[in-house]
Amino acid sequence: MGDRKLLNIELGRLRPEEYREQLPSGVVIVLDNIRSAHNVGSAFRTGDAFRADRVYLCGICATPPSAEIHKVALGAEQTVPWEHADDTLALVRRLRAEGWTVVCAEQTEHAVPLQDFRREPGRRYAVVFGNEVDGVRQDVVDEADLCVEIPQYGTKHSLNVSVSVGIVLWQLAGRA
Repeated sequence: MGDRKLLNIELGRLRPEEYREQLPSGVVIVLDNIRSAHNVGSAFRTGDAFRADRVYLCGICATPPSAEIHKVALGAEQTVPWEHADDTLALVRRLRAEGWTVVCAEQTEHAVPLQDFRREPGRRYAVVFGNEVDGVRQDVVDEADLCVEIPQYGTKHSLNVSVSVGIVLWQLAGRA
């Protein structure tokens, strides 16, 4: 085919100051005790790609400034606003009180398959992603409005959290 790769300058990406001036997307990322700073950095980079309004770093999550986060985020930790919360459950309760719909990316009895989930116009979504080993805490799942599950067809029962962030945000971005 001989298709020429585009240069970065040809991609028409927002400058950091333009990113901050955009209307809210209505989607925030909540990371529930993510152990790996690389996974946190990836969430920032993916959040930037899909214009997340904010990343909430809960519990043991690494926070900027961090060389490990920066290595993966490529500076997105400086464009996507972020906030640290000591406890995910307290944050989720606060977000719900502020009118956010809380969605956990988790395998539960009544989880909606991600491909069947549809964003409602005008509704804001806080999407919770869980710890690399234990997933989203059960008390957080209990407090959520709903759970979505990424269908998987192989022998493994989970995806890396950074991959899950990418899949779910891509789906939400295309369903606004």
